[in-house]
Amino acid sequence: QVQLVESGGGLVQAGGSLRLSCGASGVTAASYRMGWFRQAPGQEREFVADISWSGDTTHYADSVKGRFTISRANAKTTVYLEMNSLKPEDTAVYYCAARRPYKNYAVARDMDYWGKGTLVTVSS
Repeated sequence: QVQLVESGGGLVQAGGSLRLSCGASGVTAASYRMGWFRQAPGQEREFVADISWSGDTTHYADSVKGRFTISRANAKTTVYLEMNSLKPEDTAVYYCAARRPYKNYAVARDMDYWGKGTLVTVSS
């Protein structure tokens, strides 16, 4: 059973930075890919970023490209999301997700496991 625990959310002013962390347990090497999604109030959960097991391949939503960076560490069981130049529209609950490699990295319903989420609030 895979368990994902996010941390690092909080309140930040526009233009500021935050780093989110996701600790994964029960993840077998090369079995799962990891990613981040977010959900703002009244909106659907949307893809943010994805990273391969090796860390060599990453994908980003157009809305965060150039501002956010996803990475892996600690024997590949911790995934980070470095968020810079934050905007009020980045305000959302951010979720860590894990999926089998053959599933679509940008589709929420294709994720196999979810964390409980961490709230990021960007004030203007």
